[in-house]
Amino acid sequence: MERLAIDRAKKLFGAEHVNVQPHCGSQANMAVYLSFFKPGDVIMGMDLSHGGHLTHGSPASFSGTMFKSVSYGLNPKTQRIDYDQIRELAKTHRPKVIVAGASAYPRLIDFRMFKEIAQESNAYLMADMAHIAGLVATGLHPSPVGVADFVTTTTHKTLRGPRGGLILSENKYAERLDKALFPGIQGGPLMHIIAAKAVAFEEALRPEFSLYQAQVVKNAIVLAEELMNFGCDLVTGGTDNHLILMDLTKRGITGRDAERALGIAGIVANKNAIPFDTKGPKTTSGLRLGTPALTTRGMQEKEMRIVAGLIRKALENPESETTLQGIKKTVSELCSLFPIYQDLDRER
Repeated sequence: MERLAIDRAKKLFGAEHVNVQPHCGSQANMAVYLSFFKPGDVIMGMDLSHGGHLTHGSPASFSGTMFKSVSYGLNPKTQRIDYDQIRELAKTHRPKVIVAGASAYPRLIDFRMFKEIAQESNAYLMADMAHIAGLVATGLHPSPVGVADFVTTTTHKTLRGPRGGLILSENKYAERLDKALFPGIQGGPLMHIIAAKAVAFEEALRPEFSLYQAQVVKNAIVLAEELMNFGCDLVTGGTDNHLILMDLTKRGITGRDAERALGIAGIVANKNAIPFDTKGPKTTSGLRLGTPALTTRGMQEKEMRIVAGLIRKALENPESETTLQGIKKTVSELCSLFPIYQDLDRER
């Protein structure tokens, strides 16, 4: 079963070596760090408040306590990854590894530019593609496989599999990575999850999965455009992938309050820091939205415009229980048209 999952993942991403045992993306990242780096070594990743992940060097994570962390961010004018800043930081701090990847960045990532910078500073490059793995698998985002020394990912999010992790690398790194996972940081490999990963990889190899991913991106772009038409500010002014990061600063509502209002209205989103956020992580000035789940239900561009209108209405009336309950009723009616499962008995 594990061999089947490995072979399918290799085929899906074009990787030489794959380890399917990580229980999550954080453990996949930890395995890479512990395979090749020592406590106190310098690691460099995207600042958490600019869209990075906890395991990219945040002091709240093992990555920021075991290792010396240097963070890069976004250009304040373009709100895009500042590759010039990364190059200068790498020259100054000489990190052992540069981490390319994000958990709230709506634009394409130039992994080849990251590799160039890593080579200049004699650093390893680790790409964390957890959020974009499904797009990478279908060619909708440039692949870090074959570019980065190590590639980590989760197996849910856009890859639409079970909750779990994955590591891809060249064969020359295989033994050290495998030992870091077991017996290094894990015991039981959770074979039921590995079985589910094997199924997910098989599904991702099918033509239908490419159509699904293309619709995910189309839906995100339409949702972003519609929100901007309503006067909403979006970080980077749009999206190239599956997610949208709203800047709520001018709307006079915090990310926490926006998340609460939308939750009451039946719309799941999460508060999220935005670049140069003046509010703390428990409050935030941003809201993160994504389209994979709605697309899985079968929703397309028409429905994204409806969803954008519902989000706008909720954010304009966050304290009105009557309004929010009315939105929730509309949400329920919309979801009933796109059920999560198919009633096979009814179809027969």
